[in-house]
Amino acid sequence: MAMKFDPFQELDRMTQALRGEGTLRAMPMDLYRQGDQYILAADLPGIDPGSIDIDVDGQLLTIRAQRTLLNADGVKWLTRERESGSFLRQLNLGQGIDTEKISAQYENGVLSVIIPVVERAKPRKIAVQTSTDDAAVVGEASEDGEQEAVSA
Repeated sequence: MAMKFDPFQELDRMTQALRGEGTLRAMPMDLYRQGDQYILAADLPGIDPGSIDIDVDGQLLTIRAQRTLLNADGVKWLTRERESGSFLRQLNLGQGIDTEKISAQYENGVLSVIIPVVERAKPRKIAVQTSTDDAAVVGEASEDGEQEAVSA
């Protein structure tokens, strides 16, 4: 099996590691709607759950996470392909989102963020009336038991 090796990418990575700096990486994610909520599923394997930070500022959702390098004495790396450093993802939520009820959980390397839709933004059915409905008569009973016509 042939392996692709880019020496320049490896040199850049080593230089950043020596300086203790890294670029912000975007975490891969899926976003879908299920019923009355959106679900964001972001892949963050190997992340310390305590390093995950989720903020909502207005309609901007920001997710940050950190994966630290293993710096063990006496370790001689043969290959190091797992990315480390800071991860960042920002989403503009738009209107119709209940930002007060956003929740998140981290399980098996996947961060799930539940983003509920506000009640007024949920789709609803509107009854369509016909011209015969406009002339509907609703009866009200009078004291003597006869119905009085009330037009709607």
